[in-house]
Amino acid sequence: MKKSILAAALAVAFAAPAAAHVTLDKGEAAAGGYYKAEFRVPHGCDGAATTRISIRIPEGVIAVKPQPKPGWVETTRIAKYAGVYENHGKTVTEGVVEVTWEGGPLADDRFDEFAFQAKLPDDPEIMMLFFPVAQSCTEGEISWDQLPVPGAGNLPRPAPGLMLIHGEGGHAHHH
Repeated sequence: MKKSILAAALAVAFAAPAAAHVTLDKGEAAAGGYYKAEFRVPHGCDGAATTRISIRIPEGVIAVKPQPKPGWVETTRIAKYAGVYENHGKTVTEGVVEVTWEGGPLADDRFDEFAFQAKLPDDPEIMMLFFPVAQSCTEGEISWDQLPVPGAGNLPRPAPGLMLIHGEGGHAHHH
């Protein structure tokens, strides 16, 4: 019951108009499955063109593979995980914790999407994952890193969130 209430509160937190925010194309996915995360960047920074997008990967999300993007150079930061995971029968203790694309530029009056594939956690205690995004522009930067708090209202710079679906069908295996 508590999980249902929390999920409803988080869904309300994301009900705000997302046109001005960096968002995920699909806001829910099967826990334990592979997921293509597509981050939509709808504008630059107060009129300035976007030149860099950096996405932090939450704990439990493993096997991250960024999608190449013409005109942009993608890099990854590798670090130790807080936990130990298994992927295709192998123990995994470190991996990609941040993906960055630099280049472009993406004009303020244009939008684009930046994507990676990853394996999602299958922990029933994890209902939502948040992916903080740093957007750098020719002038300025915006951090889309605020986390929702039930009852707190709309956030000006929310981190993109992904609701995990547990249970039957929650073990999709797509590559």
